[in-house]
Amino acid sequence: MTLKRKAEYEKSVARTREKRMRWWREARYGMFVHWGLYALLERNEWVQAIECIPVKEYEKLAQKFKPKPNAAREWAKLARDAGMKYMVMTTKHHEGFCLWDTQQTNYNSVKTACGRDLVREYVDACREFGLKIGFYYSLMDWHHPDGGRCAYDPEARRRFLDFTTGCVRELMSNYGKIDILWYDVALPFKSYEGWESLAMNQTARGLQPHIMINDRSRLDEDFSTPEGSVSPAESGRGWEACMTFNDTSWGYMPAAAQDRWTDRDILKMLCTASGGCGNLLLNIGPAPDGSVPEEAVAPLKNVGKWLAKNGQAVYGKVDPAPSNFGASASGAFSRTGKRIYFWVRCWPGREMGIGGFKTKLKSARFHVGGEKIDFEQDGARIILKNMPRTSPDKIAGVTMIELEFAAVPKHQAFATTPPLLEGF
Repeated sequence: MTLKRKAEYEKSVARTREKRMRWWREARYGMFVHWGLYALLERNEWVQAIECIPVKEYEKLAQKFKPKPNAAREWAKLARDAGMKYMVMTTKHHEGFCLWDTQQTNYNSVKTACGRDLVREYVDACREFGLKIGFYYSLMDWHHPDGGRCAYDPEARRRFLDFTTGCVRELMSNYGKIDILWYDVALPFKSYEGWESLAMNQTARGLQPHIMINDRSRLDEDFSTPEGSVSPAESGRGWEACMTFNDTSWGYMPAAAQDRWTDRDILKMLCTASGGCGNLLLNIGPAPDGSVPEEAVAPLKNVGKWLAKNGQAVYGKVDPAPSNFGASASGAFSRTGKRIYFWVRCWPGREMGIGGFKTKLKSARFHVGGEKIDFEQDGARIILKNMPRTSPDKIAGVTMIELEFAAVPKHQAFATTPPLLEGF
């Protein structure tokens, strides 16, 4: 394969980007899975580094890691039931333990106590439940003897880059069509030249022409990955917010269950992602045997029930709805063409006001059931009237209202400037 220079490579990637990413932009919602030896210690996926555990001591966990067969079927079924359309699993996290039958190191799930290719089981489960497939791969490696030395030793750098590219090549070669390559933590090198990312990613694309690649190998590639907050990227660029389930740990950590997200929390994140034309990648950290943490099951299934009724506001083509697009303390907005989806989280009762839309409103109705809602409009002020006293949504208390405008709605900050804001 003839390698392209950076500018030429990025142009060739851009030419096919929209076609390759169309399914992902319409999917909107996926499951992240962090699973590895760290699950056995139940104290965060960074436990080896945080607690300064020596490599020789930590690697003994590989002889205790014996998950139940086909645990990935449980994750994939839950993802489908939750309304998710794709999954991304950690094939190798920073600890360096590989979950597939790699030829690059014996520190893997096949050549230790588990005795199984866990990536294969994951791929098979995704296909069984109709989910697109993503592979997470940590560039940083605490186990490989050259993982740190490569920063200052040229021979170690060559060995480590050959190991890294070898791993990526195997993942892109051995499992059929893969949809996403999700890199993480490009340390110790601070440039794409250090990682030889141009060559590595061209190898990946040569093996998987339809692959999407994230922005964590020191190249922009296809999409941005805000972490820990649902924050839109620059206009026109794909973005995917990756979020833990408990706001504390990506890996299995039962003590953090008390901080778990609720179904309403998840829907709020989905609303923000949809309004900003982005995706939500929501993580679970399976137990050592592969079981889904109990605290994640009910909220995810409830969101799935809600999406079965309201998914039109999430899946498919959406248009940008800036954060200041309309104003209501009761909820937030997403948009498709002339239609605004109003996600009402805090039900106000019989009457509700919306400020900021100065385009003529043609109709208002409940998304579920289609019942029309009476309204009045005066300039940029809309009043929805004669509504039920309590939220019609009995799943999560988030009611979807459709507002159909005469044209693509335009925003007006205030119909008149409130006196208390004069001078600001």
